[in-house]
Amino acid sequence: MRKMAAPLVRVALRGTGRNFGTSAVLYRRVAPLGPMPNEDIDVSNLEALEKYRSYARYFKAAEEERKKTHWWKSCKQYLTEPQDEEEKIDIGLPYYRPSRSKVMKERKQIMKQNHQNAELERTARLRTWLIPLDEVKAEWERTRGPYQVQRIAEHYGIYRDLFNGAFFVPYIILRVAYSQNEELVMPVYHGNVVTASEASSPPRVMYEAEEGSLWTLLLTNPDGHLRETEAEYVHWLVGNIPGNQVASGEEVCHYFPPFPAKGTGYHRHIFILFKQNRPIDFGTDLRPVPCHSLKMRTFKTIDFYRKHEDHMTPAGLAFFQCKWEASVTQVYHHLLDMKEPVFEFERPPVYHPPQKKYPHLQPLRYLDRYRDSDEPTYGIY
Repeated sequence: MRKMAAPLVRVALRGTGRNFGTSAVLYRRVAPLGPMPNEDIDVSNLEALEKYRSYARYFKAAEEERKKTHWWKSCKQYLTEPQDEEEKIDIGLPYYRPSRSKVMKERKQIMKQNHQNAELERTARLRTWLIPLDEVKAEWERTRGPYQVQRIAEHYGIYRDLFNGAFFVPYIILRVAYSQNEELVMPVYHGNVVTASEASSPPRVMYEAEEGSLWTLLLTNPDGHLRETEAEYVHWLVGNIPGNQVASGEEVCHYFPPFPAKGTGYHRHIFILFKQNRPIDFGTDLRPVPCHSLKMRTFKTIDFYRKHEDHMTPAGLAFFQCKWEASVTQVYHHLLDMKEPVFEFERPPVYHPPQKKYPHLQPLRYLDRYRDSDEPTYGIY
């Protein structure tokens, strides 16, 4: 757009003796860089436009329009930061998503069957029908579940901290549960809180596996290293697991309970399930039993993966959050045989602007901010 600055206009107000100034900018509209949206529609005769008649036809037309290249940016494109898709590397299992037409066809078939079910109609009308939550969960895990778990992992920075930004879609649903007694178990989902005492013993891990397949299970903590920022502590590592029999696998590093230091907040404890294409020799990764040395438990998932990336692929993911509690002290004193580290946040002193000699329009207790005393003052901030 071209613009011309109008001359400054000064006007004297009669009877006041005061002058005021104003300025204006004149804009000249130019032709757009391309066709404007919906410019071919005759707004004076909207009734003559073709109707979509159904949401499916509207959605199809909208998707076709969205895929076209336009010269303008949408609101979403302005708000979202540009991301380089080439930098994102998918290191997971290959997966072919079914076409939307196939999915919609299956849904319509199910809806047709439900409409023909008289008993379902009667229970829904009487509000006595019970939704089968197990079937709903199984359908979610089969369709949208892995992609939503991937988004959760991205939100918590798991791919960034473990794989340097490379990602994978966890198509294998990993079910982890800590047994508390004969009846009570503490499950691990995707970011729920599990206390250190609840995770004191190895959990029960289940997943669906083909007969004859081999797997590797890893439990690591990327937030708890006391000396190196980029390093982790490995809590559990089992390799060459036949099928889903974790107890029959090769325990490379035995299980160690969580020990988040006091004052460091919540720590992520992440389970990663790798699928192997052949047996792997973990001789260089083997830890002694018992392994109560933090130096020997120092670990980096990215280095471990790069060492065996030709023979293993990440496929499953689950994690929980854990913070300090009284039972962690016993882990430091009895298992690690060391003093317990305690971290405290040192708050900076409260900033006060330079004191004014004549504090006009200041609060009544303005001078209390500058007293040479340790007595607390209230009602200031």
